[in-house]
Amino acid sequence: MSEEAFEVRGPHDDHIEHAISHGGGDSLSNRLALTTALLATVGALFGYMAGLTQANATLYKSTAAIRTTEASDQWNYYQAKGNKQNLAELGLVLANPDQQQKFAADIDRYNKEKAQIKVEAERLADESKKMDQLSEEEMHVHHRWAQATTLLQIAIAMAAIALLTRKSWLQYLVYGFAALGGVLGALALGGI
Repeated sequence: MSEEAFEVRGPHDDHIEHAISHGGGDSLSNRLALTTALLATVGALFGYMAGLTQANATLYKSTAAIRTTEASDQWNYYQAKGNKQNLAELGLVLANPDQQQKFAADIDRYNKEKAQIKVEAERLADESKKMDQLSEEEMHVHHRWAQATTLLQIAIAMAAIALLTRKSWLQYLVYGFAALGGVLGALALGGI
């Protein structure tokens, strides 16, 4: 087996190497090579931002699910206190007069505890809704970044086709897709 490295080269690589070795190539090749390099760089940044916003959306959604579970736990606790209060009210009705004061005190205590539990349950439910909303907003921005990245990838592919076919009119498609990708990237940056 040979110790030499195996290299797979595409037609695009050969064309760029040929252009460089023969005085830098023609202006179409130079423009498209520069455009491709710029689009690849911007596309990598857009791809990173798409991943970041998706991760943030997932984090917000997970936090919302946790807060929903915590709120549910609080409501269950509230219900349990209500059941105890109902038993204390029944005890108040059925108890001897000398025991009624104990049941009345229990009823007051359960009312106060339920009020505190209710406040906490409502706070957790509100926080869950807020996290869900943040997740939806991040996913919207993620989709913008992903769309922008896709358009830049199409522009890069069109640049390769333009170089291979030597059709200069294809460079306008490259610039068109790149411009659309840039607009969507700007919208994503603005959170729109």
